[in-house]
Parts: sequence; C-alpha cells; structure tokens
Amino acid sequence: MITRYIFTLSLIFLAGGAVFADFNSYDSYGSKTGSYRQTSTGYNSYDQYGRKTGSYRETSTGYTSYDQYGRKTGSYQETSTGYNVYDAYGRKTGSYRRGTNGLTTSYDQYGRKTGSFKKDASGNITHYDAYGRRVGSYK
Repeated sequence: MITRYIFTLSLIFLAGGAVFADFNSYDSYGSKTGSYRQTSTGYNSYDQYGRKTGSYRETSTGYTSYDQYGRKTGSYQETSTGYNVYDAYGRKTGSYRRGTNGLTTSYDQYGRKTGSFKKDASGNITHYDAYGRRVGSYK
C-alpha cells in the first residue's frame, strides 16, 4: 500500500516529530483509520484496530518505509522544497512540495497534482484530493 505510506509520511514531514510524536488518521467522515507512534528510529504505523501495518526509519536524507514484515516499500528523500518519493526499487513515484500558509502539495511521477495537505494553527492537518475535496484528516 505505497499510497497509504506516501500520504501518511507526508504528515510527518509537515508537522515534524516534535509536534506529531504520536498522531491518528481519520477518514472524511471522522472515523479513525489508523495511528502513528514515534519510536527511537522513526515511526510505526497501525490500522484502526491497533495492528502494525508498517514502519518508517529516519535516514540522513529522509526516511525509508517498511511493511509489517520488515520488507522495504519505499524511500523519501528531502529536497530544497520538500521530498521526492521512491518505490522499493528506487523508481521515483512522486513528490511533495511545501508551499505557504501550511500547505503542502503532492504530485505523481509525471508532475501531476494528486492532492494537498493543509496544516491549521492548531497543528491539525486536512488532506484534500487533486480536486480540492476533503478526504481525511490527521491529529
């Protein structure tokens, strides 16, 4: 589920570990869909039932993601404007670009906008699809 990794990891980039040491994800109806817990090496992700779904380990240039079995699923490399996203084989699958006023925009490997994330003054993040429709939140 690389898409889920991309969406959730972008929140870590947006908020920073000090702000979002632990956080939950919610769908557009406000139902909890998962949780994320900081570890000594990065983050673990869990589904709504508390089952571990993956992990993210911090590296010198970003993060590497793993599934629940410890298999590498991708990597996230910091750039001057955000992050580039790569799959387990090193192929670029997308990118994140930080904007102004707490807005980060996501793009696919061809540079097409796939969504955006808006962080408010309280530190909560709302996720929108490419058309501006609210699809979830994180807090």
